[in-house]
Amino acid sequence: MKRRQFVGGLAAAAGVAACAKQENDCSADGATAQQTYQWSCVTSWPPRFPGLGMAPENLATRVEAASSGRLRIKVYGAGELVPAFEVFDAVSRGTVEMGHDASYYHKGKVDAAQFFTAIPFGMTNLELNAWLYYGGGMDLWRELYVPFDLVPIATGNTGVQMGGWFNKEINSVDDLKGLKMRIPGLGGEVLRRAGGTPVTLPGSEIFTALQTGAIDATEWVGPYNDTSFGLHKAARYYYYPGWQEPGPGLETIVNKDAWNSLPPDLQEIVSTTCQALTTDVAAEYTHGNAMSLQQLQEDPNVEIRPFPPEVLVLLRSITQEVVDELMADDPASRKIGRAYFDYLDKVSANSRISELAYFQTREF
Repeated sequence: MKRRQFVGGLAAAAGVAACAKQENDCSADGATAQQTYQWSCVTSWPPRFPGLGMAPENLATRVEAASSGRLRIKVYGAGELVPAFEVFDAVSRGTVEMGHDASYYHKGKVDAAQFFTAIPFGMTNLELNAWLYYGGGMDLWRELYVPFDLVPIATGNTGVQMGGWFNKEINSVDDLKGLKMRIPGLGGEVLRRAGGTPVTLPGSEIFTALQTGAIDATEWVGPYNDTSFGLHKAARYYYYPGWQEPGPGLETIVNKDAWNSLPPDLQEIVSTTCQALTTDVAAEYTHGNAMSLQQLQEDPNVEIRPFPPEVLVLLRSITQEVVDELMADDPASRKIGRAYFDYLDKVSANSRISELAYFQTREF
């Protein structure tokens, strides 16, 4: 009888302990669900600049709404917390949790990152996003950033850009010689080998440099952003197409420890919002460029011109040399470059009989 009472007591005690543990677990889950996070996001763009600067602002607004305020992100424009080209380092070190910029700004630090923004004469917006989301590109991107304690997420694309603003006519390849031009990434190296001098400047300094003659030419984005900076008031000749950036992608980078601190649902909210903004930014630029181009076409002080064919042929030839050397010298660039160009070959075949064929037909 005493033994039965003892066993029954053990069972009752175990039941009480199990209930207590269950309550503690539930409390822990509830605490995690209610925990709030305050993040800082630094960018390479002027504060609240149309398109580029508003993308991280919209990201912050949407994430806060979707998370019911559990994740709040304070956005800082270029120079407000860190300089425009130090976003990568600030997030990598953990000085801030998040950043928004373009990966080709990391040239010289992680050269292979350039494949995820723009390769001259490379993928367009739709093609790049197809590679990133369905062709394995994002996996390669994440792998590349592991040594820097960063988690990259594609967030935005401006579409095909313009060739840039020039204070001198470009009628032949000889006109590229001695040309001082603001142009980042691989495009800058291509210009250098064509005889020009590439200059790296943050967006906020471009107008003054062009107006004062510190540079002869600049590429920035396209009509939408270029008119916002007033570049049409500092140069006369506006050339196309944007051979240097056919579909430049933008990135959100998150410090690895900050990312791992988030519960899975908040990680999913950030990732899904970034992907939604990739579509939204492209739509904004298609609309904004169309409206701003009409304004420029009506401006008697602006001449919109195509680059001479011989200039584009030269630039494309040099691009091949530059990319080949990059892939030969850097193992990461070789691995990512092979995947990039293999996908480009495949997707180009479809683009040729879809978008290209349609555009050519629509022009009749």
